[in-house]
Amino acid sequence: MNACGLIVEYNPFHNGHVYHLEEAKKTAAADCAVAVMSGSFLQRGEPAIIDKFHRTKAALNTGIDVVLELPFVYAVQHSDIFAAGAVKTLSEFGVNSICFGSESGSINSFISSYHIFKEKTSTYNHILKHYLDAGCSFPEASTYAYKEIGLTDSNMDLSKPNNILGYSYVKAIIENKLPITPLTIKRKANAFHDETITGTIASATSIRKELMKQHTLTSAIIDSLPTETVNQLQQYKHTASQWHDWEKYFTLLHYRVMTMSTEELASIHGVDEGIEYRIKATAKTASTFQDWVEAIKTKRYTWTRIQRMFVHILTNTKKADVEMVPRALTVPYVRVIGLTKKGREYLNKQKKQINVPVISRLGRNQHPILSIEEKASNAYYSILPPQTKQKLFKQELQAPIML
Repeated sequence: MNACGLIVEYNPFHNGHVYHLEEAKKTAAADCAVAVMSGSFLQRGEPAIIDKFHRTKAALNTGIDVVLELPFVYAVQHSDIFAAGAVKTLSEFGVNSICFGSESGSINSFISSYHIFKEKTSTYNHILKHYLDAGCSFPEASTYAYKEIGLTDSNMDLSKPNNILGYSYVKAIIENKLPITPLTIKRKANAFHDETITGTIASATSIRKELMKQHTLTSAIIDSLPTETVNQLQQYKHTASQWHDWEKYFTLLHYRVMTMSTEELASIHGVDEGIEYRIKATAKTASTFQDWVEAIKTKRYTWTRIQRMFVHILTNTKKADVEMVPRALTVPYVRVIGLTKKGREYLNKQKKQINVPVISRLGRNQHPILSIEEKASNAYYSILPPQTKQKLFKQELQAPIML
């Protein structure tokens, strides 16, 4: 069975994702679509608007055959670590190809860009260091460095968010010598960061912004989503009485920071270069999450970087925890969140070739990375009433969703 892998967050699953799925299966001539999806917290350091299980149901009911979980220790990281964890997970699960959306739309441009980068790595690193030393953020410094080695032209612009991720996927496949064919399709309609819904294919950012502003599913939102996503958003809000965003975690996050010493803060993953002092100082006057991030933000410390730091503070994820992330060619396990009938057929045929444990739930004597996953889930549900939190957390202990 020919399986195509997709690296996703589905926050939420929208019409653009349907287009990606359909084009990916067509491009890969795939019988089965396997998505590896971030769990409670996402790559840019945000809580998912609804939990992983409701997002999985939306995906399975709209054409995805298997949903795997991207472990937290890979999910809330910069693009190279995020990509490596996702690609290795899909590789262990035996996919033949990985198809991603990009602003470029040309896989040959990604492959040639990788080889150009390898030839000019020393030049890139020298330029990168120059701009970092000048106080630039890493994304800004890397864009300057890519430009000077010729990787921001019309064929491959590595200042674009999906091109950056796509490049990281291709890099992970080539450098780990994985038996996976990389494929890409050109993004359609709205750009990744567009904040306004302008049609039936809209960015996840614009959909979330409208949801949190209106506190309900408006006609514009509904038109941009598959029916099952609308159902899952409604069901989650009925159960939890809310959708998740950072402001709802402000009080808990603020309490965490105010009761931690600067030494404890400095031990948290992502808290580097003395930023713990700035976090503590700004906490004294912060009254909203938005204002707090604005107060910390500098040219070097971007909004995304601060959000990731805050996720790790909220979940008490320390530098020592992340150091256990495998640097080898594989991941320690593959966790299945949900499958369709076709997905079960694929897994039954493939499982003898999978060299790591395939699991579906949290349990006793679990891998240390799963223990971090459990902390992340507890933190995610922490803003809910106790009975609701217990009900939703039980999903972590149950068999995978099956359709």
